[in-house]
Amino acid sequence: MSARAETKHTIRVGGRSVPLSNSDKELFPDDGITKAELIDYYRTVARPMLTHLRNRPLAMERHPDGYQGTSFFHKDVPDYFPDWIHTVRVPKEGGSLTMAVCDDTATLVYLANQACITPHPWLSPANCLDCPDRLVFYLDPPDGDGDGDAFETVRWSARQLGDLLTELGLHPALMTTGSRGLHLLVLLDRRTDFDTARHFARRVADTLAERHSDRLTTEPRKNKRRGRLYLDTQRNAYAQTSVAPYAVRARPHAPVATPLDWEELDEPGLGPRRWTLRTLPERLNRYGDPWKGLSRCRRSLTRAERRLDDLT
Repeated sequence: MSARAETKHTIRVGGRSVPLSNSDKELFPDDGITKAELIDYYRTVARPMLTHLRNRPLAMERHPDGYQGTSFFHKDVPDYFPDWIHTVRVPKEGGSLTMAVCDDTATLVYLANQACITPHPWLSPANCLDCPDRLVFYLDPPDGDGDGDAFETVRWSARQLGDLLTELGLHPALMTTGSRGLHLLVLLDRRTDFDTARHFARRVADTLAERHSDRLTTEPRKNKRRGRLYLDTQRNAYAQTSVAPYAVRARPHAPVATPLDWEELDEPGLGPRRWTLRTLPERLNRYGDPWKGLSRCRRSLTRAERRLDDLT
């Protein structure tokens, strides 16, 4: 046990008493960002963030010693979690596991107190685990850390991919990752299985890579990409996760995965870590949630597949 005594207290969140411990623990010591500040941030962004967490199994990226310390992905719910946190039993090869479902602000606060810096939800809902209701494309720079010219390649690629998805009758949404690049997200109508969704995403990526073979690739092996940006669709599979919108990332200065309006893609100051735990609340307060109403933009892949057939 640490020589430092553990401090504990509780706070009321949405009618729940949520136990907190060592709130003054610095999770981002370079900036003096404590666990208490992480908790306050997640309380602030809970309303828009929960629309992307509710009714989904959740993998917890935990950093009990701060973002630079030992970390681990926690999937199975520990026995000590309070019984008011919703859970779902998830089949896996050789058995099953019980995963947390973050349905309310109290749960989000509890997870932050567990040093869950970044929650990673499934792409399918808990009541239909085999039916993804979102499709995700990862765009990370081929070289570098997502700064300068490296990010310009990501920015250009996002525009090309967004235009193609729109051409197919879909409604892509754009987000900085808080890490190296951008994500494009498409909401689906829950009538598609993972094999169909992943096959469609790969076909879209192949089509775009063929159009711009000098700049884009779907080659998974890094030594075969020759400096081209990899259109990553591999996460569109059962039990895979994607970083939650508004999630803090375990990187210097606590950058945040930030939903964008498409018009923001051309802003000179845009970068993958443009907003942080300390600056995102002001953005949200001033401009609101760019993805508000996105749930009304769910689409079927059936028509999109037909349109893609016409292009290929």
